[in-house]
Parts: sequence; structure tokens; C-alpha cells
Amino acid sequence: MTKIRATVAVGLVPAVALVAAVASPLALAQDGGAVPRTPDGRPDLQGNWTNGTITPIERPQGFEAVLTPEQVADIEGGRQECIEAHSQASDPDRDAPAEGGVSLGCDFVLDAAAGGTGGYNVFYLDRGDQVAVVNGEPRSSLLTRPEDGRIPARTAEAQERLGGLLAARGQHGEYDNPENRPLSERCIVSFGSNAGPPMLPNYFYNNNYTIVQTPDHVVIMTEMVHDTRIIPISDPGQTDDAGEPAPFPEEIQPWFGDSRGWWEDDTLVVETTKLNPEQLYAYREFFGATPNLRITERLTRVDANTINYEFLVEDPATWESPWGGEVPFMKMDDLLYEYACHEGNYALENVLLGARAQEREENR
Repeated sequence: MTKIRATVAVGLVPAVALVAAVASPLALAQDGGAVPRTPDGRPDLQGNWTNGTITPIERPQGFEAVLTPEQVADIEGGRQECIEAHSQASDPDRDAPAEGGVSLGCDFVLDAAAGGTGGYNVFYLDRGDQVAVVNGEPRSSLLTRPEDGRIPARTAEAQERLGGLLAARGQHGEYDNPENRPLSERCIVSFGSNAGPPMLPNYFYNNNYTIVQTPDHVVIMTEMVHDTRIIPISDPGQTDDAGEPAPFPEEIQPWFGDSRGWWEDDTLVVETTKLNPEQLYAYREFFGATPNLRITERLTRVDANTINYEFLVEDPATWESPWGGEVPFMKMDDLLYEYACHEGNYALENVLLGARAQEREENR
């Protein structure tokens, strides 16, 4: 039997599809119970949710979009075996870790500087342990568009633009200044595209969210790096004079972009533009995207325990076609806790101090 390995490249990002809306306030999902409603009759998206899964973003070669029951059992069983194997007590007489990449177990490898010893082991990770199931289908990838479940190729224009950006970045050393370090390490925004848009699993830990909803706003707080998106909701037929929130000026490009939401039947649609260029650099697959990048998200509560989350990424000057996918957000009864991380913490200061000491040693 062909096996799938949930190998993750840190920083990958994906996208969409379409989901059926719930027909009435008392509509019942197949097994998940009635969809709760707010006092104004909208599907209630509020609560704590998780999108952790072992399903990879892009589809591994040789797999169909929907997995067979045997493949699901093989994947999930292998994940449990790996967790159990890596949870055994450590040998007190073991040798020091090898230099270079540091394996965190279960196919997750975190690149480390030569000589690094790593930090986390599988005890501290919470990627999830189940295959993503959307509309009753166990998926082999979160990406569903294009049909091959792979991010489409970049345009020739984008490849040239990307080469220039990489050359400019290469003019500075990785530890020359705080701005060269990743935004997540500086505790500014979440790892990868966890907070979004699109909101994707980080395959590490803290794939958890709290959603708060009013008639005119939806707030999504991400546990990782305590990121919060505040999304105004309006009627697409409104004018600015009728109270629709005015868009940000062109020169304002906030973290997580300028998001505007509206309801289409029982689906909340969120369209985001004006993503901060620095945030795009943090998402490897978005690196070099143009200011015309547009991301559309659709949140449909399909039953009492599930939100079907869809996303579509569009930028004709960067990719040869739009791309997107679906991610199930599952109801979570646990609490979210403060992610105690802040810019300028001791870790970042010490990283830079170490680099300066290394430079002094090399220049002697």
C-alpha cells in the first residue's frame, strides 16, 4: 500500500472551494447537531476552534484528492506510533545530538544552524493527529484548487521579481539587525500563515483560535503570537454614506491586510487586500507577490462542531492561476492561553549579541 508522509515545509501557504449553506436555523448536519444562531439570526461562529491536522497543504505525488479508509488508517496509525515512540524516556547515556538539522520527530524537521542542538521534542508539539475531513471526505491535501492540489507555478514576471528581492535580501547578513530576523521570532506576527489570511495550520503547535461575533464585526484571535484580526461586517449594497466602513487608504498596509466581510446566506465571506509587504515576505509562497494580491475566505458553520473554512488566493502577476483549499475548524472545549512572546525579548537580544561576538572573533 502506498504510504503518505505528512512532511511539512515551514512557511508553505495554500487556498479554496465552495460549501453548501445551512438552509434554516434548525437545520441539522449529518452527525454534528444543530447549527447555533445569534440573536440576529446569523450562524454563530463564536467559541474556541482548532485547525490542527496531519493533512499536508500540498498533495503528495501519487494520491487522489480523497483518501481511502485504508490510507486514513495507515496515516493516523503511523502518527500515533510515532508519537508513542518519541514519547519514550530518553536514554541518560545517549550521545549529543548531531550537528545541523534537528528532527522533532514524526517527519517534522526544523532547520538549525550548524552546531545547533535544537530544543523541542515531540512532547511539546501539537500538530494534530487526524486527517482533515471536509464534507465527509478525508482529504490528502488542504489545497483543492488547482485540481492537482499543488500551488501553481509562478509567472515569468514573478520569477524575475523574486530574483531581485532575494538578491537585495542577500546584501545583509542574517544576524546584521533585528529586522533581518523572521517576524515570528520577533514576536510580531504568527509563524507561517497561521493567523492568515489564509488561516492555515502551522504544523507545530497552538493551532487554536477564538472567534467573537457581533452584528457588525467578527474578531478572530489566534493563540500563536496572540494575533487578532478585527473584520468589519457590512451589507455589500451599502454605500459609505449608509455606514459601510471605508477602506484603508492605499498607503496603509496593516498586518493581516484590510479585511472586509459580508454574509452570503449562511456563509461569512471575507475579502482581504493591502497585505503588509513584510508579512508577505514571512510567507514563503507569498514572497514577491504584488500589491494586487487578493485573498477571499469563506466561513460556513456546517454543524455544531465544525466550521468549513475555504480560501482563494489571486494575483495574476504572480501565479499562473488562482489557488486555494479547504480546512475544517473543529470546536474545542479547551481554553486558549497567552502566548508570552514580545518584540525585543531576551532571546532576540542574545541572538544579536552572539552574532556581534562572532564578528569580533572573526575580525581579530
